[in-house]
Amino acid sequence: MGTAAETVRLGAGRRAAVVGALMLAAFTFNTVENLPVGLLKLISADLGVSVAAAGLLVTGYGLTVAVVSLPLAHVTRAVPRRYLLSALLGLLVVASWLPSLGVVSYGSLLGARVSTAVAQAVFWAVMGPVAVGLFPPDRRGRVIGLLSVGGSLATVLGVPAGTWLGGHDGWRTPFLVLGALGLVSLLLIAVLLPTSRPEQGYAAYGETPDARRFAAVIATTALSVTGVFAGFTYVAVFLEEVSGFAEGSVSTLLLVFGAAGIAGVSATGPLLDRFPRATLSVPVALQAVALLGLYAGAGSKVVVIVMLMLLGAVVGPVFMASQSQVLRVAPGRTEVALAANSAAFNVGVAAGSLLGGALLPVVDVRGTFLVGGLLTVGALAVFTCSPTPGLLTKPVPGCGDAAEGERST
Repeated sequence: MGTAAETVRLGAGRRAAVVGALMLAAFTFNTVENLPVGLLKLISADLGVSVAAAGLLVTGYGLTVAVVSLPLAHVTRAVPRRYLLSALLGLLVVASWLPSLGVVSYGSLLGARVSTAVAQAVFWAVMGPVAVGLFPPDRRGRVIGLLSVGGSLATVLGVPAGTWLGGHDGWRTPFLVLGALGLVSLLLIAVLLPTSRPEQGYAAYGETPDARRFAAVIATTALSVTGVFAGFTYVAVFLEEVSGFAEGSVSTLLLVFGAAGIAGVSATGPLLDRFPRATLSVPVALQAVALLGLYAGAGSKVVVIVMLMLLGAVVGPVFMASQSQVLRVAPGRTEVALAANSAAFNVGVAAGSLLGGALLPVVDVRGTFLVGGLLTVGALAVFTCSPTPGLLTKPVPGCGDAAEGERST
């Protein structure tokens, strides 16, 4: 983005339109990433591959994001954001429309998925600094909150709607629609976003650079996400076999989980600027409570529903607040730092799923939530014992020389 003075002079309507386009793009990317989960059987039958092979369309996507986020953010750091975002969204559109262009093989579909994952990896790294750079610094958290709402809507609206549409009109149709949404975002960005060098804006660098604090945030992201997915990957089995819910009610419970997520992100976003530390530590603590509560109260349907809603309400805010923290303490360029946080998130998803699967024969599905809760407690300890930038106070008990307290903004 341009300098702070240049971006603030942009009309309010133009700035709002760019943020709206980025929200729409976040929604589209997240929906494209997870939509095959609801269409695995249709894709498998149409392309003549196993369900497991179709599942690689999701697994390969996440692994690609984890691997390429950091190096590509570094490689593209000098490209003007208007051109870079336009190219990324163009790749999203083409890859989404590929399945609708006639006969498509499993290999070409997998290639399209990998291409989209590459675009998404860079998009998530640059989206935040671009949007934040359009507004005064004291609105940083609120802007990040809006972008997170766009991404969260994919779980509650995008994937269910795409699954329904795919079941009625074939699995290619929802990807055609998503490509059209990507095209809308592309046109808005290409027309409305100013062209300037990405390192010129205040959002290109951390507000209070701190390498130790940055490392602690990355570790908190990785540990907390690993903790969630160690158990949540197998939540359907947990709900049916341990808590005794009917198979037909699981989808409803997951919808409630997603709705709670949107509520949590919406409520936390406006608080990020006022309470930058607490808006990460409190959701991480509540995530630990929810996971341990699911383990301890697995036999009570009421407890499980309450804990599942609590988990849904805090998972989104944890990542959103970690992104906001990274924008504050990044020791170098923020897009590279955000890419590292995104990579940590995706590594956590894969590691948590693999860990939970490895533990199933040992602790059963209920025990995976105990392990996940303990990992989240570890994430909370890492973050709590890390220094608060710009604040020198007495050490936190049990944390050595780490500082305590909320940073005043």
